[in-house]
Formats: sequence, C-alpha cells, structure tokens
Amino acid sequence: MQRYSRLAIFLHWAIAALLAFQIAVGWALEDLGARGFALFQWHKSIGISILLLTFARIAIRYWKPRPAPVEGGWQGALAKAVHAGLYLFMLGAPLTGWALVSTAKVKVPTLIFGIVPLPHLPLPMSTHELAEGGHGLIAWLGIALFALHVAGALRHHVLMRDGLLWRMMPARSPLLLFALPALIALGFVLGRAILPEPAPKAAASPAKPEAVGAVEEEAPASAAQVADNTANAAAPAEADNAAAVEEPVGPPPSWTVQPGGTIGFSVGNSGATISGGFSKWTAKIVMDPDHPDGADIRVEIDLASASVGDNYQDGMLAGDEFFGVAAHPKAIFTARGARKTGANSYRASGTLNLKGVSKPQSIRFTLSGTGKARKVAGSATIARAAFDVGNGASSSGLDPKVSVSFAFSAKAE
Repeated sequence: MQRYSRLAIFLHWAIAALLAFQIAVGWALEDLGARGFALFQWHKSIGISILLLTFARIAIRYWKPRPAPVEGGWQGALAKAVHAGLYLFMLGAPLTGWALVSTAKVKVPTLIFGIVPLPHLPLPMSTHELAEGGHGLIAWLGIALFALHVAGALRHHVLMRDGLLWRMMPARSPLLLFALPALIALGFVLGRAILPEPAPKAAASPAKPEAVGAVEEEAPASAAQVADNTANAAAPAEADNAAAVEEPVGPPPSWTVQPGGTIGFSVGNSGATISGGFSKWTAKIVMDPDHPDGADIRVEIDLASASVGDNYQDGMLAGDEFFGVAAHPKAIFTARGARKTGANSYRASGTLNLKGVSKPQSIRFTLSGTGKARKVAGSATIARAAFDVGNGASSSGLDPKVSVSFAFSAKAE
C-alpha cells in the first residue's frame, strides 16, 4: 500500500500532538487568570507553530504525491469533508487567536518561545469580540473533527482491516503503530500536567469602578491610586475638621471593614477606557468620626489580585511593566489624620508605597450612616509614571493618570 511521504507523516503526527496539548491547556486557561500568564505565552507560541507547520503540510500535500482514496460514496465524501475541516481548524484557530491578542485593549507582547517577537495584526479593536467568539467556536469544532478523524481511522484499521493506518506510518511496525498515536495522548497529558494548582476563590470579586465626582489629582501611580483609594475607603470618619477644639472622651475606635467592599480603577487607553479592580485587600483603621485629626489608616492591597476581566491583560498587569508582583507583591497606603472638607466629606493625606517607591498621596471620601455602622465611598487620582507603572511599549496609549474608586461598609469595635 502506498504511503504518504516521510515529511507528510512527520508533520501529521507532530501537528496532532501539538493540537492535543493546545486542547488540554485551552480548556483551563479561562479560569487561571494572572496565574496562567506563562501558559498563555506557551499557548500562543505553540499555536503559531501549528500555523507554520500547517502551511508546510499544505505545501507538501501538493509537492509530494498522495495515496489515492480507498473509499468512495458518502463515506469517502465524509472523509474528505473531515480532512478539509481539519485544515480549516489548523489555520483558523491560530489566526483567530492571533487576532484576539492583537485587538485586546492592553497589547500583551508575544514572544514565540520567549525569543521571536510576534507583531500584532493591524485589526480594529471593534473586532475583538468577533475574534474571541470565533476562536472558541473553531476550537470546539476542531475537537469534534479530531474525534471523527480518529474514529474513521479506527474503523478502517479495526473493523475493515484494510491497513489504511499504515499509510501514515514510516514503516509497517507494531511499535510505531503504538508509539505514534501515543504521542497524541502524551501531548494531552503534558498539557494537563503543567497546569498550576487551582487557587482558592476570593470572597469578594473586583468591581468595575464608576466615575466618582470628587477625584483628587495629586499623587502618582495606577496601582498607587488603588492603594490610596483603599486607604481612603478604609478610613471611616465623620469628623468636623473645622476646628473641633473638644478633646475626645476616650481613644478613637477601631473599625472593621465588612465583606463585600470594592476597590476599582480605570484608565483611558487611546480613546477607550480600561476598568478593573482588586479582589484582595485589607485595612486597619482607627478613627473617631468626631475627631478625624487623630485617625490612623493602613491599607494593604494584594497586587496579584488585580483584574480587568481579561486573562491576557491580567497576566500583563502582574509583570514588571505594570505592578511587578514578583518583587513587590503589595501596595501600601498609610495616613495619620484626616480633615473634614464639607458635610460628610473628608480628605486624608498620607504615603503610598508601590513597586518600591514611596510618594505622598491624598484621597477623598464621604461617610453615611451613624453610630457604629458607616458606609464609605471615595476616590483618588494617581500619576502612574511616578511609580513606574506602565513603562513599556504596550502602555503607550494609556493616560498618565489612573482613577481609583472604593466603597465599603465598616463597623466600630
């Protein structure tokens, strides 16, 4: 029986193993967030490799003679349709993935296997959703075609016993008959094995910030603003800065932030707006609402919990271009004292530490409620360059200042 050329055989099994790896990794990427950033880079690198290998496979298909079809009728037509669909899958999946990355709001650089830079396709950002939907649809169709192709091969080899499978083997060897298909299973197993352990789910999810009226333009940084904002949020006070001469009766109370609070951020990006938030943060607040000048506020934000709702961009946020989470996992805002600026409105000036840089930062916030239960809402504006946040080519379209908003409830102990 006539065989395919050795080059065609090599490309067939190599592409099949890489596709199995892509399927295994692709199923999990959506749930990994920033933890899957390195895997996204592998996913993109292997996707482009499949694209190039497929072009080579098509060239060899017309350069080297192929074995004649062994079956006609509707079975033969179905086999041809599945083969054509697989080629569309091998071309369409990488191309739509490339388009998806190219049209994301934050341009995440792609280095093929960490070496060769992949340029972004010149596509309008309005096509992002189309690329994303198309990539997912093509992936599922490809899985179905993959299963049909395997089923057809097994039908010929096991049921019909016509030796069709030997055409895609370099030699008629039982060892190869086992080893080459095993490469596909190995690709899938490897893809699952390198997935990181699932992270525990956070209690609070990041909220998209709404525009807050009283935004102060004063201190620096994108994450900084968030930290500052958090600090602000953490400072429940309803004091009269005017000139409260009265001494507090006792020490200021400590406040406990209740679950469900949010810290969000937004920044302009070439005419559009990128919005996100932090899902993990803590606040220690000591403050007498009637004497805000004695307030003591400390807010810590887990920068790895930053999210803009897109896994590619979330991975980028954790990198050195933005928050540099590996070296500086937290942003910390501290403030001593606050002053009243109006009815139920306050301002706290302190220090924001972000990416190893400490700068003065102010926040504004309002209080509602009475007694030992208060609701806090506030905002801040941070100049990101002062903290070296957004220092790469992918940040060139970002506005220099980031808006931060926060809202939470607090109870006095």
